[in-house]
Amino acid sequence: MSSKRIFPKEFVWGTATASYQIEGAHNEDGRTPSIWDVFSHTPGKVYEGHTGDIACDHYHRYKEDVKLLAELGIKSYRFSVSWTRIFPERGKLNSQGIEFYRNLIQELRRYHIEPVVTIYHWDLPQYLQEQGGWTVRSTVDAYVEYATALFQELGDLVPNWITHNEPWCASFLSYGIGEHAPGHQDWYEATAAAHHLLLSHGQAVEVYRTLGLPGKIGITLNLTPADPFSDAAQDVAAARRLDGFSNRWFLDPIFRGVYPQDMMELFESYLGHELNFVQADDLRIISVSNDFLGINFYTRHVAKWANDSLLQVDLIASGLPVTEMGWEIAPDALYKLLSRIKQEYTGLPLYITENGAAFADSLDQGQIDDQQRIDYLREHFIAAHRFIVEGGNLQGYYVWSFLDNFEWAFGYSKRFGIVYVDYPTQERVPKASAKWYQRVASENQIV
Repeated sequence: MSSKRIFPKEFVWGTATASYQIEGAHNEDGRTPSIWDVFSHTPGKVYEGHTGDIACDHYHRYKEDVKLLAELGIKSYRFSVSWTRIFPERGKLNSQGIEFYRNLIQELRRYHIEPVVTIYHWDLPQYLQEQGGWTVRSTVDAYVEYATALFQELGDLVPNWITHNEPWCASFLSYGIGEHAPGHQDWYEATAAAHHLLLSHGQAVEVYRTLGLPGKIGITLNLTPADPFSDAAQDVAAARRLDGFSNRWFLDPIFRGVYPQDMMELFESYLGHELNFVQADDLRIISVSNDFLGINFYTRHVAKWANDSLLQVDLIASGLPVTEMGWEIAPDALYKLLSRIKQEYTGLPLYITENGAAFADSLDQGQIDDQQRIDYLREHFIAAHRFIVEGGNLQGYYVWSFLDNFEWAFGYSKRFGIVYVDYPTQERVPKASAKWYQRVASENQIV
């Protein structure tokens, strides 16, 4: 038997959700459509036409959900705010939206659960998308107005803020690959969107500092290591390009104040013109000092050279076990990723702001035995613990997700939750993984 793997005394064990994935109440109390409302209602975009109209009905059931968090021993809860609940139209602050999140935060505090608020988790107001969305700089101004309102209205209650969740998804996956809202396929739009997302992050951090609030603020990136399929020079170069695409395009401007030169050249060569959206002072703003870095980790990629596509990369199945999403289970890649961030980018406090897995969970006599998820989480916790033992500054871990929910383009077909949601009845049933995680959090060690 291995020795006990005990985490640092102040280590934070949490879980996470996102507004459009759980809230429902899509047209109540002043809320107007986001790009995900429009996208999910567009035929052919989401599995079987599923939408977030009702989702987990968290908007009406938040007290029940917070009580369940407390019963499961969760010490910190990461959630996101629906932008159109706060600003149903540009410049019009909605007091009912503010009231909902204030009530949610106060309910969390009543149970001594620390709130972590993500300002933007992909649900851009449709009225901004109609003016160009993240491809235009005016959206940066609208975002800063929105973030400032949240700081002013809720800043006294919120100790931790995350400006953006996964800007890679909100730009490259949404404006380039086209799998997420608004579903465009234009690589100039995608790179412009990425830049404006990062710029809005930097500006929001600067505003937060000027307000003198006592909390901390950072950003969450989804980072996916890329390993070469072989030692062949072409495969090594393919993995490097994939790393630039998935990781360095976001890490480098935030921590080094530059975009990676090889990727600038790749995009400009592909497009046939310069990326001319970067203005003077932008990169200084983007590289503003953060209080922490959030990392969402799910898998790694194996890259092989291919002679077509933007990146000239094929993703190769390695033969390792995969989740229901088809994502390779690679906990050692988490350890390597954390070590790389520490060595190459920053000594800031790190948080795993999402990690988890979708499996084909089924309800059997009121129980869900999701041993695969327990095994998945345990192996990733072990990798994180190894990093900490070796001197890494990892301070918390948020399991994705608290509830089964609307999994974007996959609709309700994938279950990531440690709590099962029976969508027709909205009944919540903690899975075996929730009870296991409760023990991990209470004992502060891997069990």
